[in-house]
Amino acid sequence: MILKTNLLGTSYQFKDLKEIFAKANEEKSGDRLAGLAAESVQERIAAKQVLSSLTLATIRDHPLLPAEEDEVSRMIEEQVNEQIYTKVKSWTVSELRERILDHRTTGEDLLRLSRGLTSEMIAAVTKIMSNLDLIHAAHKFEVITKCNIAIGQKGVLASRLQPNHPTDNVEGVLASLKEGLAYGIGDAVIGINPVDDSVESVKRLLHATHDFMQVWQIPTQNCVLAHVTTQMKAIEQGAPADMIFQSIAGTEAANRSFGITASLLDEANDLIRKWGTGTGPQRLYFETGQGSELSAECHYGIDQLTMEARNYGFARKYDPYILNTVVGFIGPEYLYDHKQVIRAGLEDHFMGKMHGISMGCDVCYTNHIRADQNDMEDLGVLLAAAGVNFIIATPMGDDCMLNYQSLSYHDVATIRQTLGRRPAPLFEKWLEQMGIMENGQLTDLAGDPTIFSR
Repeated sequence: MILKTNLLGTSYQFKDLKEIFAKANEEKSGDRLAGLAAESVQERIAAKQVLSSLTLATIRDHPLLPAEEDEVSRMIEEQVNEQIYTKVKSWTVSELRERILDHRTTGEDLLRLSRGLTSEMIAAVTKIMSNLDLIHAAHKFEVITKCNIAIGQKGVLASRLQPNHPTDNVEGVLASLKEGLAYGIGDAVIGINPVDDSVESVKRLLHATHDFMQVWQIPTQNCVLAHVTTQMKAIEQGAPADMIFQSIAGTEAANRSFGITASLLDEANDLIRKWGTGTGPQRLYFETGQGSELSAECHYGIDQLTMEARNYGFARKYDPYILNTVVGFIGPEYLYDHKQVIRAGLEDHFMGKMHGISMGCDVCYTNHIRADQNDMEDLGVLLAAAGVNFIIATPMGDDCMLNYQSLSYHDVATIRQTLGRRPAPLFEKWLEQMGIMENGQLTDLAGDPTIFSR
């Protein structure tokens, strides 16, 4: 394994794959905080050059976190299709990139190919791709999943309606819910982040959203994003939940810091299949974000992009209905400015799709990061062009409970109109029945929540 190169008369020597992976990353404040980032642009280019010449077999044979030491590593390794891997193991990372971007390679080809790859291989090729590469490659995929309705079809841009409230007041939640629906938002899920992570609070919110969906015959899914164990108790006590949610991470230790294990998620998956109100077959919702393993001090000296790829390898086992990265939410310690947030969003979306996951994004930022609403709109457009399955929307783009900025209901509607995207087919049919949409365009009733009071 050659871990050195000469670049413009300077020799660069790397000690191991961890260092090459980290220093081949585009600039991320999280990697720099962890002491893993390249010291210069030249060193980053040298690392990319070395990484691009490594074979896929080399990456598999030299695991960054061995399977015998980590549950997530074992799960990623166990999912590899050996027949496919055998055909591609001699490819270099550069050759994998060329195959991904080849105009003759379809999304179906990539989904088949990905079954023979580990998450670290997918992370490696992501590091040597440009933003346009990531958009072009991700756009090839069509990953369709179904809970109560199906999303992910070509030309569809679904959305999560996030009607959070600072006190979990049901009337306040429903007010935001009505406005979002009136803009055509909510086909991916009506998902609430609760302030009160108690069983009674979760039950109350699940009943409120389920009852509203039933009264208005809304073809979508509901979910309350409490801890998985709280949701499980609520469901066991009769709460109507279409899906179970959980934040996940890329190492066993980081998952334990979230209070989860693979066996717990297995139990949750069995429970929602038996007692949930969603028709399926997919009934799980996961959330990730670059930097979470570092913030939990469970990253083992591995860079945050590679850790994020491992999230998707972990998630792939459970065949979730949806997964979204919350890019920009953790703060400038991990993604410092709009350039890093945009890059991370495109990386995450591509890597998720390359794992065969119905991938979404919360296009967001906190007030202490060097970004603004224009930057988020830019990323929203780029992700839509890349074929993202769904994005998250909040009232006026301001989450009054989580205290961060996201895309608004009308931002999603505008992106759909600008790029010719549509809601999920069954949801669009309902919007037409309500008079909110006609021939793919919003009507004069759009944005008027009083239509749900008549």
